Amino acid sequence: MSKLAWVVGEALIDLIQDVSGIQIPKVGGGPANTSRAIARLGYETSFIGGLSSDSYGQLIEEELKSSGVDLSLAYRGNELTALAIATLDGSGAAKYEFELDGTASFAFHESWLPQGEADVIHIGSVATMLEPGASELWKWATTKKAPIVFDPNVRPSIESDRDRYRASVERWIDIAAVVKLSEDDLDWLYGNESVVHSWLERGVSIVVVTRADKGMTAIGADFSVDVPAVPVTVVDTVGAGDTIGAVLVEGLLEYGFSGLNGGNLSTVLERAARAAAITCSRAGANPPWKAELDRN
Repeated sequence: MSKLAWVVGEALIDLIQDVSGIQIPKVGGGPANTSRAIARLGYETSFIGGLSSDSYGQLIEEELKSSGVDLSLAYRGNELTALAIATLDGSGAAKYEFELDGTASFAFHESWLPQGEADVIHIGSVATMLEPGASELWKWATTKKAPIVFDPNVRPSIESDRDRYRASVERWIDIAAVVKLSEDDLDWLYGNESVVHSWLERGVSIVVVTRADKGMTAIGADFSVDVPAVPVTVVDTVGAGDTIGAVLVEGLLEYGFSGLNGGNLSTVLERAARAAAITCSRAGANPPWKAELDRN
């Protein structure tokens, strides 16, 4: 019987200015990227988020479907698609402005969030922080039996108040089985990684801390596993963390918690490192298909 993953959160459009000054729309949003990555690994994957009827919403729908993502549980509305608008400075570094409020991308509400259960639920990014939808999502998630993989994917440019952001993250910790976040996320929120041990005491089974070109660390109540990054010529890092999250979901679908903790964790993390390297080797959030990853 096939295993089912639900990926919950936002799909939005990154408007990126090219060298000629034209803004190029790219499908973005960590959860949208994660749903594509899981589906490409061959698992039944449903995206649970808002899709606009506007042209950007249609672009998102086409791209997710092209990777095999099921959209039957998504919300569809006439609100606009959320935008992340990038402007480049003289050095080529991007600064983002966001148009999020009142958009279909964040229109989470109990009236349309699905009943039933999945085998694993991945939930994260701005949708878990931006109100009022975040509280609607949290209440819904507390009713689910499936293990939750939580990725806060911290965005200080959207919410600069650390206390408010920490409070948002902390309530999700109480219902998460696995937490995946970057060392930069931890540093901005808490200043160090000591908080991880309190999360484990509160019931989280595994915390995975990604460290860019230094690899990643998985921490449990009685173990710590370090896996190095896979050397690669980096085109960009867009979607690399989302790809790692997808492989963690794959590991849970394949092995369950007992199997993941019982010797398969290093294998899963090494596979996640290979998958992230493939994503980094090409432009944009373009995660590997199962056949590509299995060859590496």
